[in-house]
Amino acid sequence: MARSDIRPRFANALTSRRGAWISLVLGLLVMVLLFGAFGSAKAPAGNAQAPTTSESAQAAELMTKFPNADRQSVIVLATRTDGSALSNANTDALKALLPVLNESAPADASGPLLSDDGEAAIILTPITTGASNSETADVVGELRATLADHSIDGLSLLVTGGPAFGADIAASFAGANFTLLLVTILIVAVLLIITYRSPVLWLIPLTVVALADGLAGRVTAAAGSAFDLQFDSGIISVLVFGAGTNYALLLISRYREELLLNTDHRAALSTAWRKTAPAIIASNVTVVLSLLTLLLAVIPGTHGLGVSSAIGLLIALAAVLLVLPPFLAVCGRRIFWPFIPRPASETAADGSGTTVKAEKAGVWRKVATAVVGKPVPSLIAGVAVLGIMMTGLFGTTIGLDQVEKFRVQSESAQGLEVLSEHFAPGEAQPIYVIADADHADAVVDAVEGVEGVVRAHAIATTDDGALSKIMVTSAFAPSSPESLAQIDELRSAVHAVDGANALVGGAVATDVDARDGNSADLWLVAPLILGVSFIVLLLLLRSFVAPVVLLVVNVASAVAAIGAGAWLSRVLFDQHALDLQVPLLAFLFLVALGIDYTIFLVHRARAETRLRGTRAGMIEAVARTGSVITSAGIVLAGVFAALGVLPLVTLGQLGLIVGVGVIVDTLLVRTVIVPALFSLIGDRMWWPSKPAGAVDSDTASADALDAELAALDTGTPRASARNEAE
Repeated sequence: MARSDIRPRFANALTSRRGAWISLVLGLLVMVLLFGAFGSAKAPAGNAQAPTTSESAQAAELMTKFPNADRQSVIVLATRTDGSALSNANTDALKALLPVLNESAPADASGPLLSDDGEAAIILTPITTGASNSETADVVGELRATLADHSIDGLSLLVTGGPAFGADIAASFAGANFTLLLVTILIVAVLLIITYRSPVLWLIPLTVVALADGLAGRVTAAAGSAFDLQFDSGIISVLVFGAGTNYALLLISRYREELLLNTDHRAALSTAWRKTAPAIIASNVTVVLSLLTLLLAVIPGTHGLGVSSAIGLLIALAAVLLVLPPFLAVCGRRIFWPFIPRPASETAADGSGTTVKAEKAGVWRKVATAVVGKPVPSLIAGVAVLGIMMTGLFGTTIGLDQVEKFRVQSESAQGLEVLSEHFAPGEAQPIYVIADADHADAVVDAVEGVEGVVRAHAIATTDDGALSKIMVTSAFAPSSPESLAQIDELRSAVHAVDGANALVGGAVATDVDARDGNSADLWLVAPLILGVSFIVLLLLLRSFVAPVVLLVVNVASAVAAIGAGAWLSRVLFDQHALDLQVPLLAFLFLVALGIDYTIFLVHRARAETRLRGTRAGMIEAVARTGSVITSAGIVLAGVFAALGVLPLVTLGQLGLIVGVGVIVDTLLVRTVIVPALFSLIGDRMWWPSKPAGAVDSDTASADALDAELAALDTGTPRASARNEAE
């Protein structure tokens, strides 16, 4: 069988009367079997913030060697509700609370320790931490319940400290993924109903994509367990729903277009599949390969997200190209009711349907004609908008402290703020130094010589007496600039102690290493993402010029979206910094997903160029794809906006930036900037190749453009013509 015959024969097999039923049953059967095979899989619960080879990670590993390594202390912070100083009666009541706390604690609680201003007191309460933050959240929850049952009149009791922070993060996600899924489905459903204007049609792609998302969740959990990957399942769900719905929109839009030209709905669907599959596959491959570059990332969560997201998107691709077409074929033309597309030669017996004799110049054709007719001012205006958006980068910083990470205030974050008003802010997040036990005293002396250290002392020794754990209390608020700089000073000081082999760890040290790791990931992965996108565009368009131009535009759009998102975060939500992972993940999704719409548009433009020339071909491509790409962009932006329901600022910022970027790509880049560039560069955009059958010069393209402008000025309808040369 000739290679050129494979795609039509496969498309016909998917959509034929018998083949559609067989394909649909086989597709659903495979899904059911995979659901059963991976149904019990659970992804690892780890959430390491720093590279596994970093000093803080090595220190954390050594800390597991100490006795009672699963035992950590949380802080019970007491203040008067009226803001006055604690009385002797208050102090006595806190002392009476100690036996109550000791009943469920693995060791005795200590305190209360009064602040210098006498307005606050702390009780250090040991707890047994769980294997994950979720398990620790149960322990912290029980402690808070105990305090609630033994409340003290006139006092506020807050549980804070390192373990409490992790517990609050886990607790805040209880039910959050279900909420995210529900909101995502609702957004997609509403936008599909608006797009298709049908009470029935939207159910088909939504059902297929929802099945793909459910399967992706189970398969990625199994992959995470097998390869010890850490990732956020919420991001994967958003990607599957967003990309899967986009693929479905492109396929169904072309299907509807073909139904206006073909009396056989199965033949129309087969043609639509053949015409859209290359663009959909190229789009998917671009994003998947871009995601796989994250395998080189040193941050565990970023590294794990690459494989898991790639798996999810491949499942979405298979569902849309292999399950959705036979589903549509079985349902037939009437699935578009009440606006059933029919060719002009066919009249519906019941009077329903859409009979199209001629296609009037719609809004997208008008916009494209205006842009291509006056490319210079259009390009200047588009670039000016991107430039204004980029100014949002000025004043943007990277890195959130513990308090800023929560979208909704948590008890641990509130406790840290109150604690910082009365005690050394570092009390809530001690710094730990692991050193050779024989040199512990020298290490303590070195630590005490560092500016901002309140106190330092050895608190534990390993059973073999080889290692000592030294706790350091800082005068600086955790993750503040002074605190981060202090970690570097501490490391320089303790590393200078010969033979101590000292390592500095703890939450603040982890933050320092996480910042360094995320920065390294950004500068390593971002160029690889651009390289992947360039290669895919090169193979798809068979041109050197177009991929370079399109990538430059895409990068500018991505940077502009990050700038605008950062500015909106500051102005609307009072978030003065982006979280550590946001720049890399935002750049990845903006470039990879933004290329999607470019591929959808330019792939169609190349096909149209064969008959019309480059400029008129671009007008036709924008006119034909304008509605579907805009719908796809709005759906994807809405799906990413759903991340805002999650409690972490990180995901909210990511959703905001990607949402803004997708809208900009859809309405500005794809509609104005790219058509303007194609008009200015002309046939040279396809160098060194030339679309088969294309005119040798821009003459025919200019003539066609003149005709477009004349038709637009006079309101003359354009006859609908099928492009058989595609």
